[in-house]
Amino acid sequence: MTASLVQPIMTPSKQPEPDKPRPDKKLRTGFSTGTAAAAAALAAALALRDGRIPDRVTVSLPGGKKLTIPVFEGQINGPVRTVVVKDAGDDPDVTNKAHIGVILEERPGELSVVGGSGVGLVTKPGLVLPPGEWAINPVPRQMIRDNLAPFLPEVGLKVTVFIRDGEKLAQKTLNPRLGIVGGLSVLGTTGLVKPFSHSAYVATIDSALSVARAMGLSEIVLTTGGRSERLARDLRPDLPPEAFVQMADYFQAALDLAVKKGFERIGLAVFFGKAVKQAAGFSCTHAHKSDMDLQALAGWLSSVPENVRADIARAPTALAALDILKTYRQTASIRLVAQKMVQSARNLAGPEPDIWAQVMDFDGTVLAMAN
Repeated sequence: MTASLVQPIMTPSKQPEPDKPRPDKKLRTGFSTGTAAAAAALAAALALRDGRIPDRVTVSLPGGKKLTIPVFEGQINGPVRTVVVKDAGDDPDVTNKAHIGVILEERPGELSVVGGSGVGLVTKPGLVLPPGEWAINPVPRQMIRDNLAPFLPEVGLKVTVFIRDGEKLAQKTLNPRLGIVGGLSVLGTTGLVKPFSHSAYVATIDSALSVARAMGLSEIVLTTGGRSERLARDLRPDLPPEAFVQMADYFQAALDLAVKKGFERIGLAVFFGKAVKQAAGFSCTHAHKSDMDLQALAGWLSSVPENVRADIARAPTALAALDILKTYRQTASIRLVAQKMVQSARNLAGPEPDIWAQVMDFDGTVLAMAN
């Protein structure tokens, strides 16, 4: 199976809260790296034809929409070079304000689109593009072709896409894990970036799982972020790095994708707070208030003294509830949470995959395991 070349809108530990209201202002839609590259290419083609750099260009987007984008800078001496500054709107995208440009050269033949400085190169199987290809997704490639179509009957063109500081920015994404080296991916399916849209992060999970499957792995471990992954890797040194996939808060989406791709064994390695949410069956573990989770936790602990259950239900955080369980030496209660995690995962994933769970403390201690 293949998946899109994706970089998450933010690193998992810094991801925005799903569906968090922003009543103070109307959220602005931005445009993708693919749209920025297409705009730079169009500006370069116009400069090549007219002998001057345009102030702005109007690009055609997939689906027929059009968008006018300012041109940040350019040069016409030697190969034409133009730069557009990406505007991600109110989406917390690591590529927001990135300088995305093209070098345009006349060449015999058809239009070619290649990567330059700051654009990643695919090195692992499992993505939409094969190893050895520049990480420029098919839709941005088509956008460049569509916007340059009026210029192509007269001359062949070579478009080299570059991203300033792209290699540095890529370290804030999961591109290195996916085997995309040397820079960012040029992305976009609609040409636009909707604020606080989480489809990009789910697509990142999809890509990571596809890479793991293409490597022949049958077992993966889902974690909620970088810290839980590091601890999980220490506990499972028998698995390669590609087996560890950061699902963040997307519990059900990650399980659905893992089942779809045919993994035989799925592990869950999370801290206690997320464990309680997963045990409660929440499909997205960031979208529910902690008091709901802890009341549910208290309700499961029928064998625990009533005063302890009451303290847990009133606890301000899951960490505080864990401290109460530790104080009263309720290790069986923590093990019950792990068992309920597995049960919830099986309810979401179905009967096929073997599922195991481990609940961790922040110091890396495994508090409980279940399968």
